[in-house]
Amino acid sequence: MYDAIVVGARCAGAATARLLARAGHEVLLLDRADFPSDTLSTQYIHQPGLARLHRWGLLDDVLATGAPSLTRVSFTLPGAHLTGPAPTLGPITGGCAPRRYALDHLLVQAAVDSGVEFRPRTNVVDLRWENGRVTGVRHGTRHGPTVSERAHLVIGADGRNSTVARLARAPYLRQDPRLSRTYYSYWSALSDQGLRTYSQQGVGTACVPTQDEATLIAVAFSRTLPADIDGDRQRAYRQMLRRSSPELDQQLAGARQEDRLYCCADQPNFFRRPHGPGWALVGDAAHTKDPINARGITDAFTQSDMLVEQLDGPLDDSEQVEAALTRYALHLREKFTPAYEDTLLAARLDIDRYRAHMIENQHDPAFTDGCFRSFAGMR
Repeated sequence: MYDAIVVGARCAGAATARLLARAGHEVLLLDRADFPSDTLSTQYIHQPGLARLHRWGLLDDVLATGAPSLTRVSFTLPGAHLTGPAPTLGPITGGCAPRRYALDHLLVQAAVDSGVEFRPRTNVVDLRWENGRVTGVRHGTRHGPTVSERAHLVIGADGRNSTVARLARAPYLRQDPRLSRTYYSYWSALSDQGLRTYSQQGVGTACVPTQDEATLIAVAFSRTLPADIDGDRQRAYRQMLRRSSPELDQQLAGARQEDRLYCCADQPNFFRRPHGPGWALVGDAAHTKDPINARGITDAFTQSDMLVEQLDGPLDDSEQVEAALTRYALHLREKFTPAYEDTLLAARLDIDRYRAHMIENQHDPAFTDGCFRSFAGMR
């Protein structure tokens, strides 16, 4: 009998499992993948997310992966160029973008070191129910038997297509239309100029230096634009990149694409009900928004903190746990709704809505700093 079973071992799941274990709970962590392994991701961790890693004692390990601290930021759009130092948050001097195969493996190992039992290559096939309450999971490997495990609380941290949410029949509290697509790949032989974004009406590009001297170049574009050119998504990627920044496109003439093209066309926006009798959701399972502002990892860490902070008592006290989960759900909606609304606006990629304001104020350092703080989720 475990205090908690956490399904999904990436950013939200590994962080939640570790925090629960450090609070004295017996925790089982499950994931269908093996680790280290990669996953689709913006990779970028904003300053509030890095501040949590620092508080958890893991920031030095993350920086040791070789991902640089991105201490400069620039936003470029027609007629405006905002550039300057990244906002600081305590000891945090900028964002960082470690590869997910490194970050997720590090988080899982930290959870295991804190006493979490981890089972990779494991698929949850059903939830255990007793008297209308979730009391555990049934899981198995591809070639092995199904195993049943009991727990006082099952936490789904298994992404936007969460199996736990589906099996618990968690309703959507809000859904909004998909607004953009994102294509990205990794390039070498580009100088580290910090985090850079380039925008035109309907399309935007982000350049994010990561480890191994590589740069992630992601292009987000409106769903009103074609997803490919004569069936060729690579051509569409380069065309959208050229459209957002001819200058950057010229820089790529001396660079080399080091990986395949990753295409993310299914980018939903929603809040689910994040709890019920014996179960809870955290990370993208509870709340997903367009990746245009790269908030996913930072949000996952924030939600993990919020959930475990509320679960400050014994998990075998069902009434106390339900009260804690009700508070968690309320805090989640209150904290994340403003950023959700901002993200929906940004994901429309309608720069004409604010371009004149950016042009008028681009030489004001306070305005530039305010834009960078807003992007980082620091205001």
